[in-house]
Amino acid sequence: MSLSPEQRARIEAARDAALAEIEKASDEQALERARVFALGKSGVVSELRRSIGRLPPEERKPFGEAVNEAIAAVEVALSRRKEDLEQQRLMAELTGPRIDVTLPGRPRNLGRRHPISRAIRDLLRILERMGFEVAQGPEVELDYYNFEALNFPKDHPARDMQDTFFVDERSIVGGNFAPGTVLLRTHTSPVQVRELLRRRPPVRIVAPGRVYRCDSDQTHSPMFHQIEGLYVDCRVSFAELKGTLAEVARAIFGPEVRTRFRPSFFPFTEPSAEVDVSCVICGGTGRSSGADLHLAAPTPDPLRPEESIGEPARAPSDGETCRVCKGTGWLEILGAGMVDPEVFRHAGYDPESVSGFAFGMGVERIAMLRYGIDDLRLFFENDSRFLAQF
Repeated sequence: MSLSPEQRARIEAARDAALAEIEKASDEQALERARVFALGKSGVVSELRRSIGRLPPEERKPFGEAVNEAIAAVEVALSRRKEDLEQQRLMAELTGPRIDVTLPGRPRNLGRRHPISRAIRDLLRILERMGFEVAQGPEVELDYYNFEALNFPKDHPARDMQDTFFVDERSIVGGNFAPGTVLLRTHTSPVQVRELLRRRPPVRIVAPGRVYRCDSDQTHSPMFHQIEGLYVDCRVSFAELKGTLAEVARAIFGPEVRTRFRPSFFPFTEPSAEVDVSCVICGGTGRSSGADLHLAAPTPDPLRPEESIGEPARAPSDGETCRVCKGTGWLEILGAGMVDPEVFRHAGYDPESVSGFAFGMGVERIAMLRYGIDDLRLFFENDSRFLAQF
């Protein structure tokens, strides 16, 4: 039995409507909507398939065959339209703006050694060549090692909470400490006491590390770095201290730099001195020379041979008062002195039999002078643009 004219017209109308929607599709989203319109659960062609069951048995076969032909025609049209849209997309890409693959890419920001790390490395190399051995100590320290064994009196201002970060002794696991006896070390000098208790003369150590004080501004940070040196033996003289520090200064700032010792006071040394170097900007004249400063290069790192010390500070115009040394021609870089007898007694040494000297310097101060950095806070901002200069 063949299809009736009404059935054939119905199938052709549904097929033609589906093909028209497919032909109108201008992108993949529109093509998907056309597929749903034709073959979806409620699509015009799918509705014909569901109506087969309502026909008399003798009409179902020819009607079903005609519906399947319509479905096949719709599927072929969908496939061809999808290929056409893909081809149109590719042609649009080929004829659109071109990417110049010869343009250089964006450079990667590679890590660089931090100027503080560079300064510590160079200072330790200088001191190790002079026979000093690196020693380390804890940053959470006891009052005894930080103050008492270093001859700080009980009423010394450094023991106040305004200057020192004290630690809650109850937070120390496994410890049984009296209140107010646990703190963040305010200097690296406690390492001297610990090493004196552990060793016998001769003792020649250098102790680098972080220290903490309640201070924060353009020239001070609550956390900063120090390097402390100690030499103890029989008949160590102040002249040896002067010679050692003069050599260290020349190694850091260049062979032309001069040193000056000024009387000072530290509880753990007697006599004590502040050590100045001739200004590395104006050459010690107090006035600008109008020329750029040339600093001594540090010992190169064999792992990073391309590193340089960065650009030094630029001197002001000729004839101006030097802004770095304020016209004095001198810059303070460290404190030093002969070890106080009380420190020896706390360590179990006989001050009549041994003598020694100690010195300490702020690493940030050295780095700022050496690399021409005028704001301490730049060290801690982790700005890759700043670090890339070193």
